[in-house]
Amino acid sequence: MREVTASGLTVNVAVEEALKQLQAKREEVEITILEEGKKGFLGIGKKPARVKVVIAHDPVKYAKEFLANVVQKMGIDAEISVKQTGKIVNMQLSGEKMAVLIGKRGQTLNSLQYLTQLAANRHSNSYLQIIIDAENYREKRKETLRQLAGKLAQQAIRTSKNVPLEPMPSYERKIIHAALAEFKDIKTFSVGEEPNRHLVISPNSKRMAR
Repeated sequence: MREVTASGLTVNVAVEEALKQLQAKREEVEITILEEGKKGFLGIGKKPARVKVVIAHDPVKYAKEFLANVVQKMGIDAEISVKQTGKIVNMQLSGEKMAVLIGKRGQTLNSLQYLTQLAANRHSNSYLQIIIDAENYREKRKETLRQLAGKLAQQAIRTSKNVPLEPMPSYERKIIHAALAEFKDIKTFSVGEEPNRHLVISPNSKRMAR
């Protein structure tokens, strides 16, 4: 739960300042008036109003509402089930037109996941990892990534050149890292900034020279 104490000429001004700092809306917070403030006379005895504003939204609930709203605006009617294990939150989408939500190579699904994660962490004291899936796409994608990793590793070894992959979320990059952990003739590293951060498979020059 996040909170801010703010002051202003009036209670409303103080509340607006607190909302600005929290990047929240009035319906998402609880407001406690600490001091009503005094106008004073000719500036004498003037005191600002002070309020404490606390975000009352459950970050997981907020993330689900955010995702539901985005999906609805895309013209898709989907059910969203949520399962949380520690700081990892899995959201499963089901319904018609799931292929549209998944998109080419999961790009639409990844974008929804990235935006929902940003929304969730705006209202959380600790970092939450959001994973959004539809029609078991993530498991299928995992197997595809493992097979791709092996092929590209062989390419890097054969050509002795770096092989960059397409941008993908961190947990997909971890799948590639794990799949190539036993390849001693290559190394992997990530470059770029989210959401365009991508993996590079590089031949291990020291190993290749032996």
